[in-house]
Amino acid sequence: MLTQVSGNFKPLGKGIAVRNMEFGEQKTEGGLIILSDDGKNSGIHPRWGEVTHIGPDQQDVEVGQFVLVSHGRWSRGFELNGEMLRTVDPDDVLGVQDEEPQSIYKASAGHQTREYQGKVGVGKLEV
Repeated sequence: MLTQVSGNFKPLGKGIAVRNMEFGEQKTEGGLIILSDDGKNSGIHPRWGEVTHIGPDQQDVEVGQFVLVSHGRWSRGFELNGEMLRTVDPDDVLGVQDEEPQSIYKASAGHQTREYQGKVGVGKLEV
């Protein structure tokens, strides 16, 4: 049963509340499908959330920024004035950015971003 709260909300201490954490199956920019890891011990990954509320002692993030949180370091969630929010452990915030992230599965510099040359190397085998 989801806890429902109405009115004002202020996290204590260095607390952080976020919205828009993505769960379930996701697709990379390259078209790979990453199966949901929700509730599983394998394939776990961090998640982004948009900061909606911060505690009075929080100095590392601001409302409106996006935080990348270590896997599982968030609450089950609650509904505040009709919006689904989660609290996150401020000690497990891996990074902060001002712009909305596109995906944690973005291609990085290296072999994933090289233009296809018509052949693929697999160990000593060239296809």
